[in-house]
Amino acid sequence: MLGAIAGDVIGSVFEFHNTDDPDFDLFCARSRFTDDTVLTLAVADHILNGGDYETLLKRYARAHPNRGYGRSFGTWVVWDRTGPYNSFGNGSAMRVSPVGFAFDSLEAVLGEAQRSAEVTHNHPEGIKGAQAVAAAIFLARTTKDKEIIKKDVSRRFGYDLNRTLSQIKANYSYDVTCQGSVPESIIAFLESNGFEDCIRKAVLLGGDSDTIACIAGGIAQAFYGGVPEGIVREVRERLSAELLAILDAFNAKCGLKMAL
Repeated sequence: MLGAIAGDVIGSVFEFHNTDDPDFDLFCARSRFTDDTVLTLAVADHILNGGDYETLLKRYARAHPNRGYGRSFGTWVVWDRTGPYNSFGNGSAMRVSPVGFAFDSLEAVLGEAQRSAEVTHNHPEGIKGAQAVAAAIFLARTTKDKEIIKKDVSRRFGYDLNRTLSQIKANYSYDVTCQGSVPESIIAFLESNGFEDCIRKAVLLGGDSDTIACIAGGIAQAFYGGVPEGIVREVRERLSAELLAILDAFNAKCGLKMAL
């Protein structure tokens, strides 16, 4: 889960200002956590402490305003009435990483990913995006085999993972749908040779940089076994005490190694 948060913080600077510089600074004064991190930790809170997803997502979003929430989600947060809004945006996929780390079977991961998504993203593509990311994380930490991850996710969810990043980038544009950003994020991971390399590749792809890096970063943490110590330090300095408490409790519960 820390890998997803790191991807969000690093990508935050480039969401609307994409870069082609492979040596971009990972952190600067403007690097910050966004809605991806807030809602990821809300999902982690649910796994740790129970409660319903709707209440937690709304509580976390209201407690951390102005973090880049999508328009439909922002409206949903202030609604008094309940219910999803048929979204297929990548918000369901950006917040799901804790699910991939917390459960011991793929079936349990897929079921919980659906529950975490459908409170807002009850469109089939919204659910599929969350399940695909959670499944990739589960497979990354349990098989350590990129070919298995690629074949299983492609077969199960129908995503084309045979494209290369250079092929995608040639015609890629800002796309906040699950179907237009989840497979691209997974490909960034598949082409990587380490955690930092994965985040750089995700950011360089362009588009919705913080969310693409968030999704790719969660998978990379699971596969590579942690996050580089320098990145961990920079990310932790940017989180509030409340968010750090959830992060640390989740890592302890799941026995996750934080730093490489």
